Amino acid sequence: MLRLTFPLLLPITAWAADAANPGIPAGTYVQAMLALLLIVGLLFGTAWLARKLSGGKGFGQGGMKIVGGVALGPRERIVLVEVGETWLVIGIVPGQIRTLHQLPKGSSVDIEAATGSVEAPFAQWLKSIKERQNNA
Repeated sequence: MLRLTFPLLLPITAWAADAANPGIPAGTYVQAMLALLLIVGLLFGTAWLARKLSGGKGFGQGGMKIVGGVALGPRERIVLVEVGETWLVIGIVPGQIRTLHQLPKGSSVDIEAATGSVEAPFAQWLKSIKERQNNA
């Protein structure tokens, strides 16, 4: 199998080289290909080792988790981020990120049971702000 695929790895110029102008020997191409495979293997090996040492987590996730989010427009978003034992409500617009509100960590089921309604307190607050802007 190797005998059949090896000629395909060589460029056409290596096949057509005459005796008067030998050009680049085929061994040089094989050496370059092996060096390239070694480098790619080292990259994959280093990435695998880094993932094993970090406990399987991706880079930059340390202790933060996005709980949810909503798009307010084509470039505006509100995102709920869990950081430790608190939830941060973050507003994201082009060129700016602001913390809008802080909540104790909990789930939507806990908030629904505590308030007795389907809407969370933040959702009610956001709805009242939106109504005030529409009336103004």
